[in-house]
Amino acid sequence: MKRYLILLAIPSMLACGLFSTPLPSTPTADPDLPTFSPPTTSPTQSVPTDIPETDTPPPPADAASFPDPNAYTWQLVVSGLERPDDLQADGSDRLFVIEKLGHIRIIENGQLIESPFLNVEDRVNDSSNEMGLLGLAFHPNYAQNGYFFVNYTGSGGDTFISRFQVSGDPNIANPSSELNLLRVSQPFPNHNGGGLAFGPDGYLYAGLGDGGSAGDPFGNGQKTDTLLGKILRLDVDSAEPYAIPADNPFGNEIWHYGLRNPWRISFDKLTGDLYIGDVGQNTYEEIDYLPVGSPGGTNFGWDYREGLHDYEGNVPTGLTEPVVEYSHAEGGCSVTGGYVYRGFMPEWNGIYLYGDYCTGYIWGLLKSDSGWQSQLLFQSGTRITSFGQDEAGEVYLVSDDGGVYKLVRQ
Repeated sequence: MKRYLILLAIPSMLACGLFSTPLPSTPTADPDLPTFSPPTTSPTQSVPTDIPETDTPPPPADAASFPDPNAYTWQLVVSGLERPDDLQADGSDRLFVIEKLGHIRIIENGQLIESPFLNVEDRVNDSSNEMGLLGLAFHPNYAQNGYFFVNYTGSGGDTFISRFQVSGDPNIANPSSELNLLRVSQPFPNHNGGGLAFGPDGYLYAGLGDGGSAGDPFGNGQKTDTLLGKILRLDVDSAEPYAIPADNPFGNEIWHYGLRNPWRISFDKLTGDLYIGDVGQNTYEEIDYLPVGSPGGTNFGWDYREGLHDYEGNVPTGLTEPVVEYSHAEGGCSVTGGYVYRGFMPEWNGIYLYGDYCTGYIWGLLKSDSGWQSQLLFQSGTRITSFGQDEAGEVYLVSDDGGVYKLVRQ
């Protein structure tokens, strides 16, 4: 198994260590990597985000190797957002970007709509760098029921996972429609996780960090009676506010455990495989993977393990290792999980794109008969808070500096 180790220092928003660490300076670009310069101007129109409907053939086979990154760029869609940290699609050719201060904004036809889709600034607590509005997922039947789900830190810094509903205007949600599913106490301001995604089974998955500070002082990652340091799995259709699926392994909301701060979870649109970007402590960042149909109860190892290395305690057997890691000593800092590309550029098909918050590096991860391959592809020059994917499978990058970019051919 071949692994590529890269990157830089300590993040601010996504916290590899203590939450008080200042933002790093922007790294110097590697001259051998494609680069782009994030703009500093107000929102501008750029690449249309809607793609005409066509009769498409069966999906192409996964790429056997990485494309030449010099033939591609991350092209600006919009700029001027306030600390955006997630991007999702609702099935209408619109993109929805969340701002950690408590807003959801709409990008339609390459333009940022001025009025927010949702404004819950009155209940979002963003008093620390890793707090705020952190995740969004649309119900699979959103076109019929208008339900969407958000993950935010609220009163007391606790995690709130709530359902909202769109109003009669498709560009405006009803802020009074909130139904809180879960409130989870957070002992520290960092490691809140925040990612939400619906799986191929129709259940809602949520990533929660270990509760923060450093070194998991309460051992939450390995406990199965706390929701911290976990991937949760909720049935939001059988009961209100939700039901626990019968095959959840511990009889509660927990599906997988042993995670430090899962910063972005996603399911491959074609296969249903699960990918997790888990932020490391002091030395290693990791990407975790499970094929579709895997049972619950996977232990990803924190805080016995950090990446592929022992961290503390007597390491038990039965842990599931990451498929790739990268090191802080090689320039690493804080991983931002991404998406498997399933768009209109077949040479990228099946490649999982992920990045690093501090350095702006972007890698591709590819599974082949010989194992997993990871390759550094781009130096974005920006702080990557998230990736996103539209209905067509195209992949976007979200920058803490306020921009949204789309992977396109040069």
